Amino acid sequence: MSRSDDILKVHRLAHAGGSAALLEWLASHLGGWVAVVDPEAEHGSAPEAAVRGAAELAARGVRSAVLHGADCATLLFALDGRRALAAVLEQPHHPDAPALLADAAVPLGLVLRAEEAGRQEERVRRAEGQAREAVLHLLMNGWLSTARQIAGTLGPALPDPMRMYVVECPTGRRAEVARLCRELTGGRAWIVRCPVYVRHLIVLAPPAPAAGAAGGDPLAEALVEGARDCAVGVSGELGLSEAPTAYTQAFHALAVARGSADRHARFGPGPELALAAHEAGAAWAEALLAPLHTYAPRRPQDPGGQELRATAHAWLNFTSHATRLLKVHRNTLAARLRLIEELLGLDLARLADQAALSLALRLTSGAGPGPGPGPGADPGARAGEGSSGAPGTAAPGLDDVLRDPRLTDWARAHLSGLSGPDAPPGARDTVRTWLEHDAQLGPAAAVLGVSVPGARKRLTRIEALLERSLLQSPSARHDLWLAHRAEELAG
Repeated sequence: MSRSDDILKVHRLAHAGGSAALLEWLASHLGGWVAVVDPEAEHGSAPEAAVRGAAELAARGVRSAVLHGADCATLLFALDGRRALAAVLEQPHHPDAPALLADAAVPLGLVLRAEEAGRQEERVRRAEGQAREAVLHLLMNGWLSTARQIAGTLGPALPDPMRMYVVECPTGRRAEVARLCRELTGGRAWIVRCPVYVRHLIVLAPPAPAAGAAGGDPLAEALVEGARDCAVGVSGELGLSEAPTAYTQAFHALAVARGSADRHARFGPGPELALAAHEAGAAWAEALLAPLHTYAPRRPQDPGGQELRATAHAWLNFTSHATRLLKVHRNTLAARLRLIEELLGLDLARLADQAALSLALRLTSGAGPGPGPGPGADPGARAGEGSSGAPGTAAPGLDDVLRDPRLTDWARAHLSGLSGPDAPPGARDTVRTWLEHDAQLGPAAAVLGVSVPGARKRLTRIEALLERSLLQSPSARHDLWLAHRAEELAG
Protein backbone atom coordinates (compact mmCIF):
# COMPACT_ATOMS: atom_id res chain seq x y z
CA MET A 1 0.00 0.00 0.00
CA SER A 2 1.44 3.42 -0.97
CA ARG A 3 1.79 6.39 1.38
CA SER A 4 -1.02 8.20 -0.43
CA ASP A 5 -3.30 5.21 0.19
CA ASP A 6 -2.35 5.27 3.88
CA ILE A 7 -3.08 9.00 4.13
CA LEU A 8 -6.48 8.52 2.46
CA LYS A 9 -7.27 5.66 4.86
CA VAL A 10 -6.27 7.78 7.87
CA HIS A 11 -8.56 10.65 6.84
CA ARG A 12 -11.49 8.34 6.11
CA LEU A 13 -11.16 6.65 9.51
CA ALA A 14 -10.87 9.99 11.32
CA HIS A 15 -13.98 11.29 9.56
CA ALA A 16 -16.13 8.17 9.88
CA GLY A 17 -14.99 6.45 13.08
CA GLY A 18 -13.28 9.17 15.10
CA SER A 19 -10.14 8.90 17.17
CA ALA A 20 -10.87 5.40 18.51
CA ALA A 21 -11.16 3.86 15.02
CA LEU A 22 -8.03 5.62 13.79
CA LEU A 23 -5.92 4.51 16.77
CA GLU A 24 -7.18 0.94 16.48
CA TRP A 25 -6.22 0.80 12.79
CA LEU A 26 -2.76 2.26 13.43
CA ALA A 27 -2.07 -0.32 16.15
CA SER A 28 -3.21 -3.17 13.89
CA HIS A 29 -1.35 -1.85 10.83
CA LEU A 30 1.94 -1.27 12.69
CA GLY A 31 1.68 -4.33 14.96
CA GLY A 32 2.31 -2.49 18.21
CA TRP A 33 0.80 -0.35 20.99
CA VAL A 34 -0.59 2.99 19.76
CA ALA A 35 -2.47 5.56 21.85
CA VAL A 36 -2.83 9.20 22.80
CA VAL A 37 -0.78 9.92 25.92
CA ASP A 38 -1.35 12.80 28.31
CA PRO A 39 1.46 12.97 30.90
CA GLU A 40 -0.82 14.89 33.30
CA ALA A 41 -3.50 12.18 33.27
CA GLU A 42 -3.63 8.69 34.76
CA HIS A 43 -2.34 5.96 32.43
CA GLY A 44 -2.48 2.67 34.29
CA SER A 45 -1.87 0.47 31.22
CA ALA A 46 0.40 2.78 29.18
CA PRO A 47 4.08 1.78 28.81
CA GLU A 48 6.30 3.82 31.10
CA ALA A 49 8.51 4.89 28.16
CA ALA A 50 5.51 6.41 26.34
CA VAL A 51 4.41 8.45 29.37
CA ARG A 52 7.97 9.60 30.10
CA GLY A 53 8.53 10.47 26.42
CA ALA A 54 5.31 12.49 26.18
CA ALA A 55 6.33 14.49 29.25
CA GLU A 56 9.75 15.19 27.73
CA LEU A 57 8.13 16.21 24.45
CA ALA A 58 5.90 18.74 26.23
CA ALA A 59 8.70 20.03 28.46
CA ARG A 60 11.14 20.61 25.59
CA GLY A 61 8.51 21.97 23.19
CA VAL A 62 9.58 19.71 20.32
CA ARG A 63 7.21 18.16 17.77
CA SER A 64 8.54 14.57 17.61
CA ALA A 65 10.97 12.19 19.26
CA VAL A 66 12.15 8.56 19.22
CA LEU A 67 13.21 6.65 22.35
CA HIS A 68 15.18 3.49 21.71
CA GLY A 69 15.02 0.56 24.13
CA ALA A 70 16.67 -2.85 24.20
CA ASP A 71 14.04 -4.53 22.01
CA CYS A 72 11.54 -1.76 21.12
CA ALA A 73 11.29 1.83 20.01
CA THR A 74 8.87 4.50 21.23
CA LEU A 75 7.83 7.00 18.55
CA LEU A 76 6.13 10.21 19.71
CA PHE A 77 4.44 13.05 17.77
CA ALA A 78 3.01 16.14 19.48
CA LEU A 79 -0.72 16.73 19.07
CA ASP A 80 -1.02 19.93 21.11
CA GLY A 81 0.88 21.54 23.95
CA ARG A 82 0.19 18.61 26.27
CA ARG A 83 -0.73 15.36 24.52
CA ALA A 84 1.20 13.18 22.12
CA LEU A 85 0.51 10.34 19.71
CA ALA A 86 2.70 7.50 20.98
CA ALA A 87 3.56 4.15 19.39
CA VAL A 88 5.63 1.41 21.05
CA LEU A 89 6.90 -0.94 18.34
CA GLU A 90 9.17 -3.97 18.46
CA GLN A 91 12.55 -3.67 16.71
CA PRO A 92 12.94 -3.72 13.84
CA HIS A 93 9.67 -1.81 13.27
CA HIS A 94 7.89 -1.13 10.00
CA PRO A 95 10.09 1.24 7.94
CA ASP A 96 7.15 3.47 7.05
CA ALA A 97 5.97 3.80 10.66
CA PRO A 98 7.44 7.29 11.36
CA ALA A 99 5.94 8.74 8.18
CA LEU A 100 2.54 7.11 8.80
CA LEU A 101 2.39 8.36 12.40
CA ALA A 102 3.44 11.86 11.34
CA ASP A 103 0.71 11.86 8.67
CA ALA A 104 -1.86 10.62 11.20
CA ALA A 105 -0.99 13.18 13.90
CA VAL A 106 -2.64 16.15 12.15
CA PRO A 107 -6.10 14.58 11.45
CA LEU A 108 -5.97 12.85 14.85
CA GLY A 109 -5.40 16.21 16.59
CA LEU A 110 -8.29 17.74 14.68
CA VAL A 111 -10.71 14.92 15.42
CA LEU A 112 -9.75 14.93 19.11
CA ARG A 113 -10.59 18.64 19.32
CA ALA A 114 -13.87 18.05 17.50
CA GLU A 115 -14.78 15.24 19.91
CA GLU A 116 -13.95 17.42 22.91
CA ALA A 117 -16.06 20.24 21.47
CA GLY A 118 -18.95 17.78 21.03
CA ARG A 119 -18.63 16.60 24.63
CA GLN A 120 -18.48 20.19 25.85
CA GLU A 121 -21.56 21.08 23.81
CA GLU A 122 -23.41 18.10 25.31
CA ARG A 123 -22.41 19.19 28.84
CA VAL A 124 -23.65 22.72 28.12
CA ARG A 125 -26.90 21.39 26.65
CA ARG A 126 -27.46 19.16 29.67
CA ALA A 127 -26.65 21.98 32.10
CA GLU A 128 -29.06 24.33 30.33
CA GLY A 129 -31.77 21.68 30.43
CA GLN A 130 -31.25 21.21 34.17
CA ALA A 131 -31.32 24.98 34.72
CA ARG A 132 -34.59 25.27 32.78
CA GLU A 133 -36.01 22.41 34.81
CA ALA A 134 -34.94 24.24 37.99
CA VAL A 135 -36.80 27.36 36.82
CA LEU A 136 -39.93 25.27 36.30
CA HIS A 137 -39.54 23.77 39.77
CA LEU A 138 -39.16 27.25 41.30
CA LEU A 139 -42.29 28.45 39.50
CA MET A 140 -44.31 25.49 40.71
CA ASN A 141 -43.26 26.22 44.29
CA GLY A 142 -43.89 29.97 44.20
CA TRP A 143 -40.31 31.29 44.01
CA LEU A 144 -41.06 33.78 41.24
CA SER A 145 -38.22 36.23 41.83
CA THR A 146 -35.51 33.55 41.70
CA ALA A 147 -37.15 31.91 38.69
CA ARG A 148 -37.19 35.23 36.82
CA GLN A 149 -33.51 35.88 37.60
CA ILE A 150 -32.35 32.50 36.28
CA ALA A 151 -34.65 32.68 33.27
CA GLY A 152 -33.38 36.15 32.42
CA THR A 153 -29.82 34.81 32.34
CA LEU A 154 -30.71 31.90 30.06
CA GLY A 155 -33.27 33.75 27.96
CA PRO A 156 -35.91 34.43 26.98
CA ALA A 157 -37.63 36.22 29.87
CA LEU A 158 -40.58 34.41 31.41
CA PRO A 159 -43.84 35.76 29.90
CA ASP A 160 -46.33 37.32 32.32
CA PRO A 161 -49.23 36.90 31.62
CA MET A 162 -48.83 33.65 29.78
CA ARG A 163 -50.47 30.50 28.50
CA MET A 164 -48.97 27.15 29.36
CA TYR A 165 -48.88 24.37 26.77
CA VAL A 166 -48.23 20.69 27.43
CA VAL A 167 -47.12 19.12 24.15
CA GLU A 168 -47.11 15.32 23.90
CA CYS A 169 -44.55 14.22 21.31
CA PRO A 170 -43.62 10.84 19.84
CA THR A 171 -40.63 9.21 21.52
CA GLY A 172 -37.37 10.85 20.49
CA ARG A 173 -38.93 13.93 18.85
CA ARG A 174 -38.94 16.44 21.70
CA ALA A 175 -35.89 18.31 20.36
CA GLU A 176 -37.47 18.63 16.92
CA VAL A 177 -40.78 19.88 18.34
CA ALA A 178 -38.94 22.31 20.64
CA ARG A 179 -37.17 23.80 17.60
CA LEU A 180 -40.51 24.15 15.83
CA CYS A 181 -41.99 25.88 18.87
CA ARG A 182 -39.08 28.35 19.02
CA GLU A 183 -39.59 29.18 15.34
CA LEU A 184 -43.34 29.63 15.72
CA THR A 185 -42.97 31.98 18.72
CA GLY A 186 -39.99 33.93 17.41
CA GLY A 187 -37.91 32.69 20.35
CA ARG A 188 -40.23 34.29 22.93
CA ALA A 189 -41.49 31.04 24.50
CA TRP A 190 -39.90 29.43 27.54
CA ILE A 191 -39.53 25.74 26.68
CA VAL A 192 -38.53 22.96 29.08
CA ARG A 193 -38.55 19.19 28.82
CA CYS A 194 -40.95 17.73 31.37
CA PRO A 195 -38.88 16.07 34.12
CA VAL A 196 -41.63 13.51 34.78
CA TYR A 197 -43.08 12.48 31.41
CA VAL A 198 -40.40 11.75 28.80
CA ARG A 199 -42.73 12.53 25.87
CA HIS A 200 -43.89 15.92 27.17
CA LEU A 201 -42.66 19.45 26.50
CA ILE A 202 -43.85 22.30 28.72
CA VAL A 203 -44.11 25.67 27.00
CA LEU A 204 -44.82 29.08 28.55
CA ALA A 205 -45.72 31.53 25.81
CA PRO A 206 -47.14 35.06 25.70
CA PRO A 207 -50.87 34.87 24.95
CA ALA A 208 -51.66 35.52 21.31
CA PRO A 209 -54.33 38.19 20.66
CA ALA A 210 -56.32 35.76 18.50
CA ALA A 211 -56.42 33.17 21.28
CA GLY A 212 -59.55 34.74 22.73
CA ALA A 213 -61.78 32.94 20.25
CA ALA A 214 -63.54 29.98 21.83
CA GLY A 215 -61.53 26.80 21.43
CA GLY A 216 -58.92 28.38 19.16
CA ASP A 217 -55.23 28.87 19.82
CA PRO A 218 -52.87 29.85 16.99
CA LEU A 219 -49.74 28.32 18.54
CA ALA A 220 -51.42 24.99 19.30
CA GLU A 221 -52.88 24.85 15.79
CA ALA A 222 -49.50 25.62 14.22
CA LEU A 223 -47.72 23.04 16.39
CA VAL A 224 -50.14 20.30 15.38
CA GLU A 225 -49.94 21.40 11.75
CA GLY A 226 -46.13 21.17 11.85
CA ALA A 227 -45.99 17.96 13.89
CA ARG A 228 -49.18 16.01 13.16
CA ASP A 229 -48.36 13.16 15.53
CA CYS A 230 -48.34 15.52 18.53
CA ALA A 231 -51.17 16.50 20.87
CA VAL A 232 -51.33 19.86 22.66
CA GLY A 233 -53.18 20.94 25.81
CA VAL A 234 -53.51 24.69 26.46
CA SER A 235 -54.21 26.51 29.72
CA GLY A 236 -56.20 29.67 30.16
CA GLU A 237 -54.47 33.06 30.19
CA LEU A 238 -52.95 33.35 33.66
CA GLY A 239 -50.32 35.27 35.57
CA LEU A 240 -46.90 33.74 36.14
CA SER A 241 -47.71 33.33 39.84
CA GLU A 242 -50.46 30.88 38.80
CA ALA A 243 -48.06 28.50 37.03
CA PRO A 244 -49.20 25.41 39.03
CA THR A 245 -52.82 26.08 38.05
CA ALA A 246 -51.79 26.68 34.44
CA TYR A 247 -49.94 23.35 34.32
CA THR A 248 -52.93 21.46 35.72
CA GLN A 249 -55.24 23.15 33.22
CA ALA A 250 -52.95 22.36 30.28
CA PHE A 251 -52.57 18.75 31.41
CA HIS A 252 -56.36 18.29 31.64
CA ALA A 253 -56.74 19.88 28.21
CA LEU A 254 -54.18 17.40 26.85
CA ALA A 255 -56.43 14.52 27.98
CA VAL A 256 -59.16 16.03 25.77
CA ALA A 257 -56.78 16.73 22.87
CA ARG A 258 -55.71 13.07 22.62
CA GLY A 259 -59.22 12.07 21.59
CA SER A 260 -59.92 15.12 19.45
CA ALA A 261 -59.66 15.18 15.67
CA ASP A 262 -57.93 18.59 15.98
CA ARG A 263 -55.26 17.11 18.31
CA HIS A 264 -55.31 20.27 20.45
CA ALA A 265 -57.65 21.63 23.10
CA ARG A 266 -57.99 24.61 25.41
CA PHE A 267 -58.92 24.13 29.05
CA GLY A 268 -62.69 24.35 29.34
CA PRO A 269 -64.20 27.22 31.31
CA GLY A 270 -65.42 26.49 34.80
CA PRO A 271 -65.15 27.71 38.38
CA GLU A 272 -61.78 27.28 40.09
CA LEU A 273 -61.84 25.40 43.39
CA ALA A 274 -59.15 27.56 45.02
CA LEU A 275 -61.12 30.74 44.25
CA ALA A 276 -64.40 29.29 45.52
CA ALA A 277 -62.81 27.93 48.70
CA HIS A 278 -60.35 30.68 49.55
CA GLU A 279 -62.43 32.75 51.97
CA ALA A 280 -64.03 29.78 53.73
CA GLY A 281 -60.96 27.54 53.73
CA ALA A 282 -57.91 29.75 54.33
CA ALA A 283 -57.96 29.39 58.13
CA TRP A 284 -58.56 25.63 57.91
CA ALA A 285 -55.70 25.20 55.44
CA GLU A 286 -53.26 27.23 57.58
CA ALA A 287 -54.19 25.20 60.66
CA LEU A 288 -53.79 21.89 58.85
CA LEU A 289 -50.39 22.77 57.40
CA ALA A 290 -48.98 24.68 60.38
CA PRO A 291 -46.97 21.65 61.63
CA LEU A 292 -45.42 21.37 58.18
CA HIS A 293 -44.63 25.07 57.83
CA THR A 294 -43.07 25.28 61.31
CA TYR A 295 -41.19 21.97 61.14
CA ALA A 296 -37.45 22.21 61.87
CA PRO A 297 -35.39 19.12 61.01
CA ARG A 298 -33.13 17.60 63.64
CA ARG A 299 -30.16 17.38 61.25
CA PRO A 300 -29.05 20.01 58.72
CA GLN A 301 -29.10 17.47 55.88
CA ASP A 302 -32.73 16.49 56.50
CA PRO A 303 -35.57 18.18 54.56
CA GLY A 304 -37.21 21.20 56.17
CA GLY A 305 -40.80 22.32 56.00
CA GLN A 306 -40.54 23.95 52.57
CA GLU A 307 -38.92 20.86 51.06
CA LEU A 308 -41.56 18.61 52.62
CA ARG A 309 -44.26 20.87 51.22
CA ALA A 310 -42.69 20.59 47.74
CA THR A 311 -42.53 16.81 48.20
CA ALA A 312 -46.22 16.63 49.10
CA HIS A 313 -47.16 18.78 46.11
CA ALA A 314 -45.07 16.67 43.72
CA TRP A 315 -46.42 13.37 45.06
CA LEU A 316 -50.07 14.48 44.92
CA ASN A 317 -49.57 15.50 41.30
CA PHE A 318 -47.35 12.68 40.05
CA THR A 319 -47.57 9.83 42.64
CA SER A 320 -44.53 7.54 42.29
CA HIS A 321 -43.21 9.56 39.32
CA ALA A 322 -42.45 12.38 41.77
CA THR A 323 -39.01 10.81 42.23
CA ARG A 324 -38.08 12.09 38.74
CA LEU A 325 -39.18 15.62 39.56
CA LEU A 326 -37.57 15.73 43.01
CA LYS A 327 -34.45 13.79 41.94
CA VAL A 328 -34.65 11.49 44.95
CA HIS A 329 -34.73 7.71 45.45
CA ARG A 330 -38.12 6.07 45.95
CA ASN A 331 -37.13 5.12 49.51
CA THR A 332 -36.38 8.78 50.24
CA LEU A 333 -39.78 9.76 48.86
CA ALA A 334 -41.49 7.12 51.00
CA ALA A 335 -39.66 8.31 54.13
CA ARG A 336 -40.66 11.92 53.49
CA LEU A 337 -44.30 10.94 52.95
CA ARG A 338 -44.30 9.04 56.26
CA LEU A 339 -42.95 12.16 57.99
CA ILE A 340 -45.63 14.32 56.35
CA GLU A 341 -48.33 11.89 57.52
CA GLU A 342 -46.92 11.98 61.05
CA LEU A 343 -46.72 15.78 61.15
CA LEU A 344 -50.20 16.38 59.75
CA GLY A 345 -52.05 13.40 61.20
CA LEU A 346 -53.10 12.18 57.77
CA ASP A 347 -53.24 8.78 56.08
CA LEU A 348 -52.15 9.45 52.52
CA ALA A 349 -53.35 6.04 51.39
CA ARG A 350 -56.87 7.50 51.75
CA LEU A 351 -58.13 9.58 48.85
CA ALA A 352 -60.04 11.74 51.35
CA ASP A 353 -56.83 12.78 53.09
CA GLN A 354 -55.04 13.27 49.77
CA ALA A 355 -57.85 15.61 48.66
CA ALA A 356 -57.68 17.55 51.92
CA LEU A 357 -53.93 18.03 51.60
CA SER A 358 -54.25 19.00 47.93
CA LEU A 359 -56.80 21.71 48.74
CA ALA A 360 -54.80 23.01 51.71
CA LEU A 361 -51.66 23.36 49.60
CA ARG A 362 -53.57 25.37 47.01
CA LEU A 363 -55.02 27.71 49.65
CA THR A 364 -51.68 28.55 51.30
CA SER A 365 -48.44 30.00 50.05
CA GLY A 366 -46.12 28.15 52.41
CA ALA A 367 -44.10 31.36 52.81
CA GLY A 368 -44.19 31.27 56.59
CA PRO A 369 -45.63 29.49 59.63
CA GLY A 370 -49.36 29.30 59.85
CA PRO A 371 -51.41 30.37 62.87
CA GLY A 372 -52.62 26.89 63.65
CA PRO A 373 -51.74 24.56 66.55
CA GLY A 374 -49.04 21.92 66.65
CA PRO A 375 -49.08 18.37 65.29
CA GLY A 376 -52.23 16.44 66.05
CA ALA A 377 -53.81 19.24 68.07
CA ASP A 378 -56.82 19.62 65.75
CA PRO A 379 -58.19 16.28 64.59
CA GLY A 380 -61.13 18.19 63.13
CA ALA A 381 -58.85 19.41 60.37
CA ARG A 382 -58.77 15.92 58.86
CA ALA A 383 -60.75 15.16 55.77
CA GLY A 384 -64.44 14.51 56.36
CA GLU A 385 -64.41 15.72 59.98
CA GLY A 386 -65.93 19.02 61.10
CA SER A 387 -65.08 21.02 64.21
CA SER A 388 -67.21 20.10 67.18
CA GLY A 389 -66.67 23.15 69.38
CA ALA A 390 -68.61 26.41 69.40
CA PRO A 391 -68.05 28.77 66.49
CA GLY A 392 -64.78 30.66 66.85
CA THR A 393 -63.31 28.29 69.45
CA ALA A 394 -61.36 26.04 67.08
CA ALA A 395 -60.09 25.97 63.53
CA PRO A 396 -62.78 24.70 61.15
CA GLY A 397 -62.70 21.19 59.77
CA LEU A 398 -62.82 20.33 56.09
CA ASP A 399 -66.55 19.53 56.26
CA ASP A 400 -67.17 23.04 57.64
CA VAL A 401 -65.36 24.46 54.64
CA LEU A 402 -67.23 22.27 52.16
CA ARG A 403 -70.62 23.31 53.62
CA ASP A 404 -70.01 26.89 52.49
CA PRO A 405 -72.61 27.84 49.81
CA ARG A 406 -69.85 28.90 47.41
CA LEU A 407 -68.38 25.39 47.61
CA THR A 408 -71.82 23.88 47.09
CA ASP A 409 -72.27 25.94 43.92
CA TRP A 410 -68.79 24.97 42.73
CA ALA A 411 -69.44 21.27 43.39
CA ARG A 412 -72.73 21.25 41.49
CA ALA A 413 -71.17 23.01 38.52
CA HIS A 414 -68.16 20.68 38.63
CA LEU A 415 -70.33 17.54 38.63
CA SER A 416 -73.08 18.75 36.30
CA GLY A 417 -71.51 17.05 33.29
CA LEU A 418 -71.94 13.63 34.89
CA SER A 419 -75.73 14.00 34.73
CA GLY A 420 -76.02 15.98 31.50
CA PRO A 421 -77.48 14.78 28.21
CA ASP A 422 -74.03 13.83 26.85
CA ALA A 423 -73.11 11.70 29.86
CA PRO A 424 -72.81 7.92 29.29
CA PRO A 425 -75.17 5.72 31.34
CA GLY A 426 -74.02 5.30 34.93
CA ALA A 427 -71.33 7.98 34.71
CA ARG A 428 -72.04 9.38 38.16
CA ASP A 429 -72.16 5.93 39.78
CA THR A 430 -68.90 4.95 38.06
CA VAL A 431 -67.09 8.02 39.36
CA ARG A 432 -68.58 7.75 42.85
CA THR A 433 -67.58 4.08 43.15
CA TRP A 434 -64.08 4.81 41.86
CA LEU A 435 -63.68 7.61 44.42
CA GLU A 436 -65.08 5.51 47.28
CA HIS A 437 -62.32 2.96 46.57
CA ASP A 438 -59.53 5.58 46.71
CA ALA A 439 -59.36 5.87 42.90
CA GLN A 440 -58.17 2.26 42.59
CA LEU A 441 -59.38 0.59 39.41
CA GLY A 442 -59.33 -3.02 40.66
CA PRO A 443 -61.66 -2.67 43.68
CA ALA A 444 -63.92 -0.22 41.81
CA ALA A 445 -64.27 -2.59 38.84
CA ALA A 446 -65.23 -5.46 41.18
CA VAL A 447 -68.04 -3.42 42.77
CA LEU A 448 -69.24 -2.19 39.37
CA GLY A 449 -69.28 -5.76 38.04
CA VAL A 450 -66.96 -5.04 35.12
CA SER A 451 -63.39 -5.92 34.21
CA VAL A 452 -60.52 -3.55 34.98
CA PRO A 453 -60.14 -2.67 31.25
CA GLY A 454 -63.89 -2.05 31.18
CA ALA A 455 -63.68 0.33 34.14
CA ARG A 456 -60.74 2.07 32.49
CA LYS A 457 -62.75 2.57 29.28
CA ARG A 458 -65.63 4.06 31.26
CA LEU A 459 -63.35 6.55 32.98
CA THR A 460 -61.65 7.41 29.69
CA ARG A 461 -65.04 8.38 28.24
CA ILE A 462 -65.77 10.43 31.35
CA GLU A 463 -62.41 12.24 30.93
CA ALA A 464 -63.61 13.59 27.59
CA LEU A 465 -66.95 14.49 29.13
CA LEU A 466 -65.44 16.43 32.07
CA GLU A 467 -62.46 17.72 30.08
CA ARG A 468 -60.26 16.57 32.94
CA SER A 469 -57.57 13.90 33.25
CA LEU A 470 -58.61 11.12 35.64
CA LEU A 471 -56.34 8.15 34.96
CA GLN A 472 -53.04 9.94 34.42
CA SER A 473 -51.52 12.30 36.99
CA PRO A 474 -52.02 15.11 37.70
CA SER A 475 -55.54 13.75 37.98
CA ALA A 476 -58.79 15.53 38.84
CA ARG A 477 -59.59 12.82 41.38
CA HIS A 478 -58.95 15.13 44.36
CA ASP A 479 -61.33 17.82 43.09
CA LEU A 480 -63.93 15.19 42.24
CA TRP A 481 -63.76 13.77 45.75
CA LEU A 482 -64.16 17.25 47.26
CA ALA A 483 -67.08 18.01 44.93
CA HIS A 484 -68.89 14.78 45.84
CA ARG A 485 -68.33 15.43 49.54
CA ALA A 486 -69.61 19.02 49.26
CA GLU A 487 -72.69 17.86 47.37
CA GLU A 488 -73.29 15.11 49.93
CA LEU A 489 -73.10 17.62 52.82
CA ALA A 490 -75.46 20.01 51.00
CA GLY A 491 -77.93 17.20 50.34
